[in-house]
Amino acid sequence: MVREAKEIIHAIQDEYPDDFACCYGCGRRNAKGHHFRTGWEGDVTVTYYDPAEDELALPGFVYGGVIASMIDCHGTGSASLALHRKNGHEPGDGEDPPRFVTASLHVDFKKPTPHGKLLKATGRVEEIHPKKFKVLVEVEADGEVCVTGEVVAVVMPETFLQK
Repeated sequence: MVREAKEIIHAIQDEYPDDFACCYGCGRRNAKGHHFRTGWEGDVTVTYYDPAEDELALPGFVYGGVIASMIDCHGTGSASLALHRKNGHEPGDGEDPPRFVTASLHVDFKKPTPHGKLLKATGRVEEIHPKKFKVLVEVEADGEVCVTGEVVAVVMPETFLQK
């Protein structure tokens, strides 16, 4: 069966400096990583992912750790998108986006996530402090929500950015 591929044209992860593009989940420079890409779809953020053949929990179902990683990276990417937009910018406009780290990750598995389906993470971002954002995430397969999550992301401390 051929699934319709979804592509994020202007992913926030494409804007991260090379030195900070090594994340196993969303780092474009990590050859073995998942390469999650997060962008805007209207006023919500989205990430699409087609799990690999070996990303199984048991036959026919996606390993929960992959989904948790997707929620984590989607959450920090969504926070970056939101603050970047609040600052008057969009991915692709040449301005470096803010970087975030995860302060808290909560995942609720509502039902087993079928393998062989394109997954879509949708995020809704709420600013809870000038340097802290909460992102509510739903992961669906074939339009059915299988997993929900909450990421509290904080602006990456300056000490992380200094070499």
